[in-house]
Amino acid sequence: DALILALKACGVGPGDEVITVSHTFFATSEAILHAGATPVYVDIRSDSMLMDTSLLEKRITPKTKAIIPVHLYGQTVDMDEVMGVARKRGLKVIEDAAQAHGARYKGKMAGAMGDVGCFSFYFSKNLGAYGEGGFCSTNDPDIADRLEKLRNHGHRSKFEHALVGYNSRLDELQAVVLRSKLKRLAQGNESRRKNAETYNELIGAAAMKFPGKGADKKSFRLPIEISGNYHVYHCFALRVPRRNDLFDLLGKKEIGSGIHYKVPNHLQEAVRHLGYKKGDLPVTEQACDDVISLPMYPALKREQVVEVCDVVRSHLESCASGR
Repeated sequence: DALILALKACGVGPGDEVITVSHTFFATSEAILHAGATPVYVDIRSDSMLMDTSLLEKRITPKTKAIIPVHLYGQTVDMDEVMGVARKRGLKVIEDAAQAHGARYKGKMAGAMGDVGCFSFYFSKNLGAYGEGGFCSTNDPDIADRLEKLRNHGHRSKFEHALVGYNSRLDELQAVVLRSKLKRLAQGNESRRKNAETYNELIGAAAMKFPGKGADKKSFRLPIEISGNYHVYHCFALRVPRRNDLFDLLGKKEIGSGIHYKVPNHLQEAVRHLGYKKGDLPVTEQACDDVISLPMYPALKREQVVEVCDVVRSHLESCASGR
């Protein structure tokens, strides 16, 4: 809802195009389509798996109305580049910050750099509700006014409707939970960063010891923290050879893991009409084959991280020996 309302508040509608990435949860594409516009995908960087901003200019057409950079896994896209392109071309920027609560880019908060920032409060997020919820942030009073109306049936007053809106109000129970948990967000993010440091240290050491004999070294990558970013590690997403084998191995050890995301947006059945085919976004497609997310939450203990790393090390050893 946050993304849909943000697009509509920025004037995006039928006939418009919105540039975004395919390596994201499908809600990003859904929102564009629900607004009546067409998603136009750019590929991602192989190191951070975030939008490759060097490709933006090539995808702009006379129909382009907005850009949605997705701050995936807990860190932000290169927003200087995004905003530079957008302002030069007169485009709106809507930050998909669903996984970036508290993340910073050169000292600026995620969701505070574009025209609108959109956050998810799904329970597993760094700031999660007791159910579902979303949030929009903006410094533009006109956009704020439209957002307030759109979220509440277009109300101007109790009996006056200035716009055709929605019932997209955050309920009071979720607001109470979120206001309480907000006080611990910064502390929780620091705990996530410490866990990520342990993962990087132990898995990095294992990778050095077992560099991948018989396996494709390029398919192993630890997550990076881009210079100038403050990464809040919503996920600890790394790339490994034989990813599905590691996923199964962790499951046998009763260790939860995730795959973000197995099928890229541009190859989903729901958007087949857009005409994308396998091979159009090669970096995105390769990431979908390699990425696995290891357990990551503030209360995770060091000994639990070590246990997970032992399994990853065993997997890398198996890959190195060709077993």
